[in-house]
Amino acid sequence: MKSILIGSVISSQIMLEEMLESGFPIDFVFSLDEKYSENVSGYYPIHETAEQRGIPYKKFRKISTEENIKIIQEIKPDYIFVIGLSQLIDKRILEIPRKGCVGFHPTPLPKFRGRAAMVWQVLLGVHETKCTLFMLDEGMDSGDILGQQEYTIEDTDYAEDVELKLCKALSTLSKKVLKGLINDTLVPKKQNEDEATYLLIRRPEDGLIDWKEPIEKIHRLIRAVSHPYPGAFGMYDGKHKIIIWKAEMLENKNIIGIPGQICNVSENYFDILGTDGIIRVTDYENMDNIKLLVGHKLK
Repeated sequence: MKSILIGSVISSQIMLEEMLESGFPIDFVFSLDEKYSENVSGYYPIHETAEQRGIPYKKFRKISTEENIKIIQEIKPDYIFVIGLSQLIDKRILEIPRKGCVGFHPTPLPKFRGRAAMVWQVLLGVHETKCTLFMLDEGMDSGDILGQQEYTIEDTDYAEDVELKLCKALSTLSKKVLKGLINDTLVPKKQNEDEATYLLIRRPEDGLIDWKEPIEKIHRLIRAVSHPYPGAFGMYDGKHKIIIWKAEMLENKNIIGIPGQICNVSENYFDILGTDGIIRVTDYENMDNIKLLVGHKLK
């Protein structure tokens, strides 16, 4: 059996480690070049592990180039694992492996197909969820399911916490699926199209906080797009960007003002008035290093 791994983030590394540990044959690694990783949240240089373990590899910018396709064709893999890559995979690549292409998604497919899945689950208040390994086809996360693994998102979890839980779930799931592929005992399961839902892409500007929203919803946004994502933010006096990485929700007992107004400034935090409480910002990035003053607004 021959296989190829294509990836760019920590989930790609998890799969690579599990393939190595389980003795699953891996003949080549395609790793996103660090030069093109600036806009990739949670980037991981899996080529470093490939080099350490003596696995042939190639760094890439776009996977679906003629050069890369030729390399894959020459290897003649049984499986291609496309794990943690946001690029669309050319049909010509999908058709190369003898047994198919394996993909990964952090949701219980067919629910929540699409983009920014970890972020959306936090925003939607999802608690009990699953990640999925599945066979790639030309649709959006629509191929047959190889296996799923449960994990839980708490109301106190930030993006990094969710990522850690997802990595543990993927590690567990990978062990089972790789064993099944080696032994040829897995029976892929068709997805129920009637249950499919779709998540649309999110961009950094979608982290702009609307201070008229309930503070619980604001807090969810802050948690959802914190590290390794670009972060939730407000514009101090409408022009200075303040990225909020962590915050707490407080009861408002005696402050009267306008949502978005700063109502307290301390050495270690500052408070922002909401419609139904106060957001206490405990970790933030003051992009222009301006002085925060009580009464000024974040917009």
